[in-house]
Amino acid sequence: MAANPMSQFEVYSIGPKIQIGSFDLSFTNSSLFMVLTVTVISLFFIVATQKKSLVPNKMQLIAEIAFEFVSKMISETAGKDARPYFPFILSLFLFVLVANLLGMLPYSFTVTSHIIVTFALAFFIFIGVTVVGFAKHGISYLKLFVPSGVPIFLLPLIIVIEVISYLSRPVSLSVRLFANMMAGHTMLKVFGGFVVSLGILGGWLPLGFAVALTGLELLVAFIQAYVFAILTCIYLNDALNLHH
Repeated sequence: MAANPMSQFEVYSIGPKIQIGSFDLSFTNSSLFMVLTVTVISLFFIVATQKKSLVPNKMQLIAEIAFEFVSKMISETAGKDARPYFPFILSLFLFVLVANLLGMLPYSFTVTSHIIVTFALAFFIFIGVTVVGFAKHGISYLKLFVPSGVPIFLLPLIIVIEVISYLSRPVSLSVRLFANMMAGHTMLKVFGGFVVSLGILGGWLPLGFAVALTGLELLVAFIQAYVFAILTCIYLNDALNLHH
C-alpha cells in the first residue's frame, strides 16, 4: 500500500521533550531544517566570499548574482529609501528559497509547507512594515487607507475595504507560500506512490509525471521565494513612500 502523502508534513520531536506549562518547546524536525537552512546559507556565503577576486569563481559568481538580483528588486519596487533594508530582504529571500529547495531532497522536511512557519514570517513582516510606516510618517501613515480622488460619499466604504486589505496581508502572504509548497509536494508523493504500486511495467507514466512535477516544483520553489520577497518590498514601499 502506498504511503500516506500527508505523512511527509508530520512534525515530531527530536531528542528530549521540553514542556513548559502548556507550551511544547521541544526541538523538532521542523526546527532542524530551519537550522539547516540558515547553516547552508551562512556556509555558502562564508566560502563564496573567502577569496574574492576580479574574476569570480562559480560560488562567488552565484553570491554576486543573488546580491544583484535582490538589489535590483528593491530598487525597482521600493526605491532608494529602502536600501537600508537590503540585508533583511536578502535574508528573507534566501531563507525561503533554500528552505524550499532543501524540501525537495528525499526524506527531507519542507518547513515552508507549514502555515505556522509562513504566517510567522508574514506576521513579522506586517508588524515591521507597520512600525516603519508610523515611524516615518507618524499619524499621517493612516492616509494610506484614504486613496486620493475618491468621491466623499464612497470614502467610508473604501476605507473599510482598504483596512481589511491591509490587515489581510499576512494571511495572503503566508497562505500563498504554504499552499503552493504543500500542494506540490503532495502531488509528488501521490505520483511516487503510483510508481511503487504499479511496478516497472505500469509505473512509467506516473514516473514521467513525477519527473516533470519535480522540475516544475524547482521552478515553483524559486518563484514563491521571489513573490514572498517582492511583496515584502511592495509593502515596504507603501510604508516608506506613502503611495495612496
